[in-house]
Amino acid sequence: MPLWWVLLLPVLVGLAAWATTALDSAVTARASGRPIGPVTAALTPVRESARLLVGQRRRTLAADRVLWRLGAAVLPVAAVLAAAVLPLGSRAVADLSVGVVWFNAMEVLAWAAVWMAGWGANSALSLVGGYRFVAQGLAYELPHMFAIITAALGAESLRITDIVAAQEDLWFVAIMPVAFVVYLVSAAAMAFWAPFDAPVGRDLAGGAAAELSGVDRLVFAGGRWLLTVVTAAMAVPLFLGGGTGPWLPAWLWVAVKTAAVLAAMVWLRHRLPTVRMDRWTEFSWIVLVPLMIAQALVVALVVLGGGGGM
Repeated sequence: MPLWWVLLLPVLVGLAAWATTALDSAVTARASGRPIGPVTAALTPVRESARLLVGQRRRTLAADRVLWRLGAAVLPVAAVLAAAVLPLGSRAVADLSVGVVWFNAMEVLAWAAVWMAGWGANSALSLVGGYRFVAQGLAYELPHMFAIITAALGAESLRITDIVAAQEDLWFVAIMPVAFVVYLVSAAAMAFWAPFDAPVGRDLAGGAAAELSGVDRLVFAGGRWLLTVVTAAMAVPLFLGGGTGPWLPAWLWVAVKTAAVLAAMVWLRHRLPTVRMDRWTEFSWIVLVPLMIAQALVVALVVLGGGGGM
């Protein structure tokens, strides 16, 4: 893979995160009764980034500074590394034979980063936020993993490009709709995206990020948006046929489908209410996990009965 392609990956992911932030700002302003124009919405992330860049770093007593700073820094790194296996058109930066495993491992690394940021500050509010994310991650990682593996099972391969190739005739969203819905729900939870944003909730003055300020908070917030974009983008090769489609080039189809998934997530963010943490975790263990086990069993039976991939 050419070096320029590798360097282009974080730029593309960053631009997608900026566009998603701008869209979310416009929707938020409209919902509050003060709609803003597209230029103002586009400049909102820039203005907020500049404000955080000039902000002073907060200090807490007896903080574990290594874990605290490392947690904020690892989050965007894990998001970009997860994007390495995403097919940007017909090819990926790293077309690994275990691409599905790599992607899920980077999500777990991001999960650990949030906990480190919450623990390292030595603050009660950030500590509670960190443990909230651990509880949420434990509950939603299992159905999330089942959803990803179900798509790999349908293609009989852990390579992302093989999963895309298996959907040449019919997208997996039509064959395994439960897995698609569960993936999106659990992806929002793994990226602590509303309504799963209790780990950074206002009731804890920011939760895991409560004591982060200045550059640290900017890096953490940027990592959160990057993780949201990457998890949404992975739904395209797993369930929406990747770059397959008429007339348009493969890379443009990937961009269009990713934008559609992100727009749906932004819309749902402002439509679903915030629910207590215990209700969300109970919903995952009691509803999502059994649903995904049933979906995986159905796909496995179809694959076995057909004597090959779907």
